[in-house]
Amino acid sequence: MHPPEQQTGVIETLLQEERTYPPPPEFVAQANISDPDVYRRAEQDPIAFWREQAGVLDWFKQPTQVLEWNPPFARWYADGELNACYNCVDRHVASRAAKAAILWEGEPGDTRTLTYAQLYREVNRAAQMLRNLGVRKGDRVAIYMPLIPEVIVAMLACARLGAPHTVVFGGFSPDSLRDRIIDAQAKLVITADGGWRRGGIVPLKANTDAALDAPDLPVEKVLVVRRIGDAGPPVSMHEGRDLWWHQELSKVPEDAVVEPERVEAEHPLYILYTSGTTGKPKGVLHTTGGYMVGTTLTTRWVFDLKEQDVYWCTADVGWVTGHSYIVYGPLSNGATVLIYEGTPDYPDKDRWWQLVEKYKVNILYTAPTAIRTCMRWGTEYPERCDLSSLRLLGTVGEPINPEAWVWYHNNIGHGRCPIVDTWWQTETGMILITPLPGIVPTKPGSATRPFPGIFAEVVNERGEPVARGTAGGLLVIRKPWPAMLRTIWGDDERYKQQYWGHFNDGYNTYFTGDGARQDEDGYFWLMGRVDDVLNVAGHRLGTMELESALVSHPAVAEAAVVGVSHELKGQAVVAFVTPRTGARPDDRLAEELRQHVAEKIGPIARPDKIYFTAELPKTRSAKIMRRLLRDIAEGRVLGDTTTLTDPNVIAAIKRQYEEKET
Repeated sequence: MHPPEQQTGVIETLLQEERTYPPPPEFVAQANISDPDVYRRAEQDPIAFWREQAGVLDWFKQPTQVLEWNPPFARWYADGELNACYNCVDRHVASRAAKAAILWEGEPGDTRTLTYAQLYREVNRAAQMLRNLGVRKGDRVAIYMPLIPEVIVAMLACARLGAPHTVVFGGFSPDSLRDRIIDAQAKLVITADGGWRRGGIVPLKANTDAALDAPDLPVEKVLVVRRIGDAGPPVSMHEGRDLWWHQELSKVPEDAVVEPERVEAEHPLYILYTSGTTGKPKGVLHTTGGYMVGTTLTTRWVFDLKEQDVYWCTADVGWVTGHSYIVYGPLSNGATVLIYEGTPDYPDKDRWWQLVEKYKVNILYTAPTAIRTCMRWGTEYPERCDLSSLRLLGTVGEPINPEAWVWYHNNIGHGRCPIVDTWWQTETGMILITPLPGIVPTKPGSATRPFPGIFAEVVNERGEPVARGTAGGLLVIRKPWPAMLRTIWGDDERYKQQYWGHFNDGYNTYFTGDGARQDEDGYFWLMGRVDDVLNVAGHRLGTMELESALVSHPAVAEAAVVGVSHELKGQAVVAFVTPRTGARPDDRLAEELRQHVAEKIGPIARPDKIYFTAELPKTRSAKIMRRLLRDIAEGRVLGDTTTLTDPNVIAAIKRQYEEKET
């Protein structure tokens, strides 16, 4: 038994990964950043480093200040003035007018391309349309749309006016939309008649109507983009409130120009509500200057972005990944960005790989969950397509297990594409831990090193550093960074306590909520949310290591591990496993997997029970909802399921679990 470890927050580390992949010499030769000294310079004088990096943007008024830090409240580049839309659109028009800014493919196969000149025209007209409807600097606008070009145009038009937007993912329920509208006090909603998903229609306008069916809401107008048209049922338009986007846009001249609002660096850019909130929604506030510096710089350095690249991040703009690495970071760099409305398996499981071939994608940024799903489907689907255009791969959203990393490297990158495994959060705004692909050798499953100028550390519950190569602990950030959240909208006290109040150090340490360890080389290995740590017979075990051990078995595509109450051990390990195609999910395989985990990690980690399931419950941002699996295994009433991609998945698991137990 190890009771002191339970008290200090140390997490045992048992899984070892020895494989290393150095950057390919031909990649290093052309990399945007190939001098390792950048790390030393940023660590030695972070203020000088971040002062220099402000040069990635065009400012109306150059900042002379870098950081004002009154823990835990930061102001970056506070005396500077700029506009996010200007940096994403206007500054590219002279040199990139004919370059594609957005390549779009709808799920049914319809396509559109917007050059930077066309994007400039559309954003200006949309900004004038919003202004005609009464939107002014500081007003909040809610955006609830499918992944179509108009959603990016709407975000940029809001930024042009200095009107903070709150984008609500199109899969969220009317209740979720209403909560966010109320919390942000949004005066206008932009939605669509519907969107396509797996051949079906998502009724966005009907959901919006349901969300607004309540008294005393702040919404004055609803703009509706015509996406589905005659292919779907007629939508109801409330007279005096609802307006068609295309009709309102027709009132604006083609050559309309709206001068971008000069805003202070700390002017709010957007509010984004984190998934899984209970009670009052938690609106993360990001401001303009520091956020744009952080996302512009990391896009350029982490993805090694080149002028000719076609860049594809598979996220939706309803998540922070879409904000930072579909819209603001890439477009600020003048990139060509691919967006796709639908799912990876419609009409067949090679849709993503067809798109890579069709658009000659060079950079692909996706989630470990998606990679493991593709693993489960098998290699026949990527093998149908020519993926030779790819030169860099990325992962985001949760820790990637080593076997999925290697599968991605071998079957999608064909052994020649560096992989940037990135760690960051809605709250951090920008990537904080990642390899720089021209400098840092990678290890499957490790996010490697903090980005230059980022001070990350693994500590115990008292905030003391945990020695490298020994055990895991709590991942913290020791110094402010430009793209950090400024507060929780309307709730400074909650911001202070939730993110900065974990240690008794005057609100100077940001607690990420994640467990991590550092190996002897200083590389960071994420171990999952601290809330998901298991206490088994006095041992604190991270879910990520247990799940990685399961997925390293050739019969397993995905796994989720939870701890359930046990009268002797404190908690028992229960695993929910999705087998690969062709594997036989029976008692024999379950016993084989138990033994496999024991051999990989140790007998203490052997799962007490294994349940096979066709799917795991995931949020619409592709995170596995272990909390719901824990509810099932503990026999509790299921918690909130509104953020799930498919609530039927958890219902099926619950039935299967109860049948097996009885």
